[in-house]
Amino acid sequence: MKLLFDLFPVLLFFAAYKLYDIYVATAVAIAAGLAQVAWMWIRHRRIEKAHVATAALLVVFGGLTLVLQDESFIKWKPTILDWLFALVFLGSRHVGNRKPLVQRMMSGTVTVADPVWERLNLLWVIFFVAMGVLNLVVVYNFDTDTWVNFKLFGMLGLTFVFVIAQALYLARHMVPEASTDGES
Repeated sequence: MKLLFDLFPVLLFFAAYKLYDIYVATAVAIAAGLAQVAWMWIRHRRIEKAHVATAALLVVFGGLTLVLQDESFIKWKPTILDWLFALVFLGSRHVGNRKPLVQRMMSGTVTVADPVWERLNLLWVIFFVAMGVLNLVVVYNFDTDTWVNFKLFGMLGLTFVFVIAQALYLARHMVPEASTDGES
């Protein structure tokens, strides 16, 4: 259910684009992003930083797209968001408890050695940079229909493959938990 909620603006953008055009889809995505943040606040009295970043970029780049009637701004939004995420993962070692962001997010459920967390965090940085570049390759080499399809299916598919690869990588490096029943 969380995945569907996280994809809410993208799914509505895709549907609105298929039914209307890029400008209606952009307006729908802006509204959906703001609704997503509002819903989180109303329901949980907290807002995820990723949702705020997405909504803010939708407002800025989507707003520029609508005001200037130039679809290139909304097409750049995924790249900017991915590169911001890359910077956050990269900088996470230098803020707070100095642990990589991926370790902060997953250490409650997975136990691996610190160098594994470092490598995994770096892999996320590389992934986000590559996704941003790949988005621009599609933006500048294909038509808008192809980009919209790539935005939903290509980016989601590549993210899914990366997450599966991450899980396999973590499984190979997981530290077995100590026995709690007194047996060795």
